[in-house]
Amino acid sequence: MEKIKEWITKVKKGDRDAANQLVSFYYKDLYAYIYRQTLNKDLAMDLTQEAFISMLRSIRSYDERKASFRTWLYRIATYQTIDYYRSKYYKQQPIVTEIDHELGQEEDFTLKLEYKEEVERILAVLNTFEASVQQIFRLKLFGEYTFAEIASATGLTESTVKTKFYSTVRKIGSNIAIVDWKQDFLSIC
Repeated sequence: MEKIKEWITKVKKGDRDAANQLVSFYYKDLYAYIYRQTLNKDLAMDLTQEAFISMLRSIRSYDERKASFRTWLYRIATYQTIDYYRSKYYKQQPIVTEIDHELGQEEDFTLKLEYKEEVERILAVLNTFEASVQQIFRLKLFGEYTFAEIASATGLTESTVKTKFYSTVRKIGSNIAIVDWKQDFLSIC
């Protein structure tokens, strides 16, 4: 924790080595967070890079009294992802399935494809909601944050976060015809 604070202080002063260390420290987790939302390796890499660029550009405005650095960074990544899904570019892109298919793993491939299609349907509905609701849902599902951590990150009470999250789950479930979707989904939350 102290090392991170030290890197942040140095980055604020323009230290490139500290910036590289900070990015390296968080890269794998942030990439995984974004990948779980996009299910596309190249897109996740691009959005992760954009999130880090945005972080470096705005690091002088980071205030550790308002949120932990991790929370602040994930908030940036969340908004990068939301902005991408709202963009004209995304809406014009053809849907391409990018799942490696190896011979002898047909069942595994089918499961991955079904999962990807399910996530795409969920995200299509989620992307119609306001950004603050998306942030709560994305941090819970893809970032594996607790309700308390989300409350801290958003400045809302924990009960408000829970209410918004479960309301979003119900709305998504009512818009998507996935057998037992809510039950399966809630079991991983």
